[in-house]
Amino acid sequence: MNPSTSLGFGHFIAQADVIGKALLVMLVLMSAISWYLIIMKGITQFVRKKRSEQFLSFFWNASSLDAVQNEISTHGVRDPFSHLTAHAMHAQAHHAKYGAAKLEEAGSAQDFLTRTIKKTLDEETMRLENGLTMLATIGATAPFVGLFGTVWGVYHALVAIGMSGSGTLDKVAGPVGEALIMTGIGLAVAIPAVMGYNWLTRSNRVLTAKLDAFAFELFTFLSMGQSLKGENVRPLNPNGRHGGQPAHAA
Repeated sequence: MNPSTSLGFGHFIAQADVIGKALLVMLVLMSAISWYLIIMKGITQFVRKKRSEQFLSFFWNASSLDAVQNEISTHGVRDPFSHLTAHAMHAQAHHAKYGAAKLEEAGSAQDFLTRTIKKTLDEETMRLENGLTMLATIGATAPFVGLFGTVWGVYHALVAIGMSGSGTLDKVAGPVGEALIMTGIGLAVAIPAVMGYNWLTRSNRVLTAKLDAFAFELFTFLSMGQSLKGENVRPLNPNGRHGGQPAHAA
């Protein structure tokens, strides 16, 4: 059999030493991790978006904040917007009932509400960004891992050729070409990781912007001093504004 016909990926793996095989295993693990993060976070993004749309539709069409609170109590918190709303309502009711009983509750009701909303937004941002650092690291380092494998393979190929005393083109091109496989694998791992990272980052940025805008509206509603029990609560129209005139005490 012609020796040139035996060249290829299988021959490269068979001839690779411990370091070459370890680099290949590392690239395979990096690829598996990146695809797992892309698929799982993509599914989570889709589910989160649907649930957020459902909650926002209910929120803007609710007759009062009391109805929103009942909805959250019944179905629980399933998206960032309901999570923010639940914490904000609880903070307002807690401060109205107990006042500034602890240092973290110091200040006016609006101060405590502002801190609670900010803390919840930070928690949601951290949850959205979970795993993205690993994805970015894989996208940035995989090409260099593959390049290191190529350099290592070329080095051993040239050493073997030098020891054999045969420096013809057909003896050099085959082993060197095989070593370039590692660079290709590194790029194959990095490209999906970078694309997935950019896609998830943009989705998170859009969701965070919507959540910030919603937090401002929610703070406005709650800081107006309206009761969560439905007393003197004016209906919320779909544009996020209160309808009617302010309720006056008799």
